[in-house]
Amino acid sequence: MTEADIVRPVQEQLAAYNAKVIDRFMQWWADDCQYYAFPSELLADGAAQIRERHVERFKEPDLHGQLVHRSVAGNLVVDQEVVARNFPEGLGEVDVIAIYEIEAGKIAKAWFKIGPRRIASS
Repeated sequence: MTEADIVRPVQEQLAAYNAKVIDRFMQWWADDCQYYAFPSELLADGAAQIRERHVERFKEPDLHGQLVHRSVAGNLVVDQEVVARNFPEGLGEVDVIAIYEIEAGKIAKAWFKIGPRRIASS
């Protein structure tokens, strides 16, 4: 696979995340994918659990992931993002480091390190 082939599932799932289109988002995740809080807390095991998490997330009206930087090494893609979220305390954002392992054109595993919430001032 070329670097473009490795990056494509990550780029496409980010675009679908921002569009909040769950079926388009899920087409880039392997059926047996695993989704972790970095370094090793399993949050979702399999595509069905990842879908369930994101159906709820996509209900947030201001949800948006802004790519800051992307690096590729072998079959790993590392994204630095700022994600706007609707928290119970109000509109805010978090810094996210996302690590995606790509196999056969799909995301096989992903790890997310989330920074502290920053709530927008009124």
